[in-house]
Amino acid sequence: MRHDLVLRVVAKLLIPFILVFALYVQFHGDFGPGGGFQAGVILAAGIVFYALIYGVDTARKLVPDWLVETLLASGVLIYAGVGFAGLLLGGNFLDYFVLDHDPIHGQHRGIFWVEVGVAVTVSGVMLKIFYMFASRGRLDEEQDKGGGDA
Repeated sequence: MRHDLVLRVVAKLLIPFILVFALYVQFHGDFGPGGGFQAGVILAAGIVFYALIYGVDTARKLVPDWLVETLLASGVLIYAGVGFAGLLLGGNFLDYFVLDHDPIHGQHRGIFWVEVGVAVTVSGVMLKIFYMFASRGRLDEEQDKGGGDA
């Protein structure tokens, strides 16, 4: 697929819209269907689409493994950080109303940051799974070439 001009052009046109749609789903999650999980999957799907058209190695240069693993951890830390912020401000774990002077604004702020944490973690997990499956065949071939004589 590396030399298929039509797919490459279509991908260049669609990928920005996929990423913007992921942001829309993320920010609209408070008011309608959607939220962090859906946004994270859509974001990862855009990167997977890029990898399928341009190659996994090119995608790994765009979103390297260290960044994917950082996404995994930082999303969990964001989620837990919102929970502990509620504890530190005198509420229970994940009590959002204490995050602002106005409880309604605190609820929106807390839900927003929890959903950001979920989106970051889900996109990292989906990309990590894709990278692991995509490199599985190559690693088996390298082991067969290197260790076949033993």
